[in-house]
Amino acid sequence: MDDVLTGLDPEQRAVAEAVRGPVCVLAGAGTGKTRAITHRIAYAVRSGVVDARSVLAVTFTTRAAGELRQRLRALGAPGVQARTFHAAALRQLTFFWPRVIGGAAPSVIESKLPILVEACRQIRKNPDRSELRDIAAEVEWAKVTQIGPEDYVAAAAKYHRTPPGPAEEVARLYEAYEQIRRERHLVDFETILELTAAVMTEHQEVAAQIRQQYRYFVVDEFQDVNPLQKLLLDTWLGGRDDLCVVGDPNQTIYSFTGASPRYLTGFAVEHPQAAVIKLVRDYRSTPQVVDLANLVIAKGKSPHRLELVAQRPEGPRPAFSDYDDEPAEAAGVARAIRKLIDKGVPSREIAVLFRVNSQSASYEEALAKAEIPYVLRGAERFFERPEVRQAVVLMRGAARSATGAPLASEVHNILSGVGLTPTPPGGGKAREKWESLKALADLAEDMASEGAELPAYVAELERRASEQHAPPIEGVTLASLHAAKGLEWDAVFLVGLTDGMLPIVYAETPEQIEEERRLLYVGITRAREHLSLSWALARAPGGRKSRRPSRFLDGLTGRTSAPPRIAPAARERRPVAAPMSCRVCAKTLVAAAEQKLGRCVTCPAEYDEALLERLKAWRTVAAKEAKVPPYVVFTDVTLQAIAERAPGTEQELLSIAGIGRVKMERYGEAVLSLCRAP
Repeated sequence: MDDVLTGLDPEQRAVAEAVRGPVCVLAGAGTGKTRAITHRIAYAVRSGVVDARSVLAVTFTTRAAGELRQRLRALGAPGVQARTFHAAALRQLTFFWPRVIGGAAPSVIESKLPILVEACRQIRKNPDRSELRDIAAEVEWAKVTQIGPEDYVAAAAKYHRTPPGPAEEVARLYEAYEQIRRERHLVDFETILELTAAVMTEHQEVAAQIRQQYRYFVVDEFQDVNPLQKLLLDTWLGGRDDLCVVGDPNQTIYSFTGASPRYLTGFAVEHPQAAVIKLVRDYRSTPQVVDLANLVIAKGKSPHRLELVAQRPEGPRPAFSDYDDEPAEAAGVARAIRKLIDKGVPSREIAVLFRVNSQSASYEEALAKAEIPYVLRGAERFFERPEVRQAVVLMRGAARSATGAPLASEVHNILSGVGLTPTPPGGGKAREKWESLKALADLAEDMASEGAELPAYVAELERRASEQHAPPIEGVTLASLHAAKGLEWDAVFLVGLTDGMLPIVYAETPEQIEEERRLLYVGITRAREHLSLSWALARAPGGRKSRRPSRFLDGLTGRTSAPPRIAPAARERRPVAAPMSCRVCAKTLVAAAEQKLGRCVTCPAEYDEALLERLKAWRTVAAKEAKVPPYVVFTDVTLQAIAERAPGTEQELLSIAGIGRVKMERYGEAVLSLCRAP
């Protein structure tokens, strides 16, 4: 038992030793809350306080639940049930449905959109997909707050909602959606929770059996619980109080979905005998990052905030930058990212975070121009992507007739058939598909180095799919601030920090403004070491510079107004380059690829084919050693230009477009050596 407590700090140990509820753990960002609660469960199990099979640990994502189970297995408590609210409720509802309702259990719908499309037809409305998603979100809010279609209009006004259309129209769509769903014997995620609570309330024998099974409850991210989830939790408890809740009032950012922080902040009122333990030692971020986070949250009006205490060594100060316009901001961020990568920070340990997803486009373009790989987070789940599903099906079939060939070789052969190429495509959907397949290939190589074969690899993929544990994809993460919650990176760039964007323009009430402040706090606390905050004074080049930095930044650099304007490199005056001419026909070159080649693509040119092949082989090795895609070393066009000109000196190599001092210092000697070889 004592082994379970080894390595915990005093507050984490207090959590682990508080084996009887009610317990409320107020855990700040980076303070090791998952470590504390898993050690608490393991300590309770190994000390005989509770049987592992009587524990239900509830969290909000499949991946978080999988991480809890994995940690608990390592701590000697493998029988604990760790599930999301929906997974736990669906399991119970499906089990008891034939007994208490009769017939087959209803089918679960993964998305409300198809039914909402039919509901729209009924009222002769034809919304686009974006509007449909907004309507679905509004229906979800109404359902989790236990508001029916007949009460929606009044509730929307009372709670200052901004419906995606007239409130009366949304109410009609909501009513039609519910009618279609019931007629087809379907349930959505909200109905699963509602029906499970109702079955337990109306059938005491069901409630008794569930409560006999689960006696010990732990709920993570309790600040994100909504009224419907709280109703189900109270029904599970049935008046008992062996409950431990964990949350951070500073990270309450989902009130717009119906989540309510009052269940966390009012826990000690609801349970007067509760032990309240605070975790404030931040092991994630440097003192400079922690200080900024504390300053941002201290300027708010919440009485329930936590002040973090940094545990890491000193690091660089957060950087504040303003730019003339949004493209300049994106280009400046891309340059700063390139500098970090050149200093050895892996691209997967860098994130660009923004308030709304529409802001990502300019950063996708800027990173693509800088030849920096990136990954969009918050889009389709990794294991639900068509190319991943196809690859997994093919590998599952191959595993049944495995030949014993090397794992990496087998997987590469399969992935090549569905689109994995030696070098990545330029960008867009093709690049996203390539990155997904490359992540599968990298996982195979990692497992192959440990002696695994194809059946074990497929089993690992299936485990990861069930827990939504995607393999790491090499590239800078682009994500919204909401999608970034729960994650962390070595370097974080918070962009677009202007009034009207953060706080967002439709945040009007004091409560909504405070939630926007907490959103900035969440973004800041994602950074371990490097943190950059930036904004643009105008939307487009040449536009009126009428924007002001976010009010949340006022006074954070020692001034009473906004942080000082730091002129980015984009504003430095540079000499205008002379037009480049084709070395064959003397025509002015416009396209970037032609400028790299130094000729029109249609003009003939001789080159050493053997040299080009040597250069490509060398690039593959260099990229693997640096753990970057090959095009980050040199693009195909650049290699073609090198093969055509066969430079013999550094100056000749530098004259090729796309080769600067950084690449010269890194790769120049190797490239010139290849060019001089016979």
